[in-house]
Amino acid sequence: MKPPILIAGAGLGGLTTALALMQRGHRVRIYEQAHELREVGAGVQLGPNGTKLLLSLGLEEAMLRVVCVPEAREFRLWSTGQTWRSFDLGEVSVEQFGAPYWTVHRGDFHAVLLDAVRRADPDAILPGNGCVGFEQTPENVTLKLANGDRVTGEVLIGADGVHSRIRQQMFGEGKAQFMGIKAWRGLVPMERLPPHQRRLVGNNWLGVGGHVVTYPLRRGELLNFVGVVETNEAWHDESWTLAGTHEACLADLGRWHQDVRTIIDNIDVPYIWALLGREPLDHFAQGRVCVMGDAAHPTLPFLAQGANMALEDAIVLARLLDSGLPVPEALIRYENARVERTGRIVRGSSENTKRFHNPALGSAEGAAAYVDREFEPAKVHARYDWLYEYDALTVPL
Repeated sequence: MKPPILIAGAGLGGLTTALALMQRGHRVRIYEQAHELREVGAGVQLGPNGTKLLLSLGLEEAMLRVVCVPEAREFRLWSTGQTWRSFDLGEVSVEQFGAPYWTVHRGDFHAVLLDAVRRADPDAILPGNGCVGFEQTPENVTLKLANGDRVTGEVLIGADGVHSRIRQQMFGEGKAQFMGIKAWRGLVPMERLPPHQRRLVGNNWLGVGGHVVTYPLRRGELLNFVGVVETNEAWHDESWTLAGTHEACLADLGRWHQDVRTIIDNIDVPYIWALLGREPLDHFAQGRVCVMGDAAHPTLPFLAQGANMALEDAIVLARLLDSGLPVPEALIRYENARVERTGRIVRGSSENTKRFHNPALGSAEGAAAYVDREFEPAKVHARYDWLYEYDALTVPL
């Protein structure tokens, strides 16, 4: 029997890659360090460049049970709540880009992928198996597990996240730079909020030294909250599971509009993490090994493309590994297809930090002129359309 394709990591990217490969007839084994398979975190935005790929994998029915379809995205001013329409989503997204725009709880999304992979092959996922390194020859690759076991396959895909052990062996530790920014996140049941805050829209609150993003999840039953603030604190904890306090969150955002404070007051547990920036890699592949998703191109969340990039990687990888090309050539083509686009997204996400935090937003008059200049329709379309128009199913490889 032909050796399997090995995947390190059973997160969103690893599971999507496995499903795409299995649907093309490949045998896959996924090694995941966690003993219990569940995804932490909160909200994920899936643009049409990502949702079209999920539709192609036959996941529409399962996803529609858990996603929310926002009607639009709006900008609001941190101090007064003044609102500017950014662009419509909903049916407009389908008409313009051929696929919907969805928002989804990361755990719900992970559960859909997990169920689909297990239905395709109940033995594909092996939890409780941390991946610590690999060896390769021209003929195969051997994955080293934390318990001392070794498994051999024809390909190894490192989908083991931002602190990837596979990437570290391939390209070194890499330098992560604290961006001087911390982020608060939390979830609020919509029923706790006043009616005007239950609209199915995404809001991006623009401010001086910070911004806030909110959008609905789980059919509109939850509101996702992320509050980003600049800080001089000497604190660089990148964990998504560090619990903070309402008092500390309000110390950072307590001067913001009452709608923002109402959301914070109704969060059960506000979590806090530091935002670290990394230069995008120039290479994703070595021989029979490659990295993908956050292992390849960790990004700041300010273009809402982290999960979408992982989905694109998954489909491009599956297409190339199914092409009949020798594995090293297939992985080099994957690298060539993805390095430029993902690097542009990583850098664009960093640039949006400055755009969302600006001294001109300190007054209503200055904010109006700033928004008219920086977020006029032509500029917004130039920043986002190229993201959503990309199709990993048809892009030349």
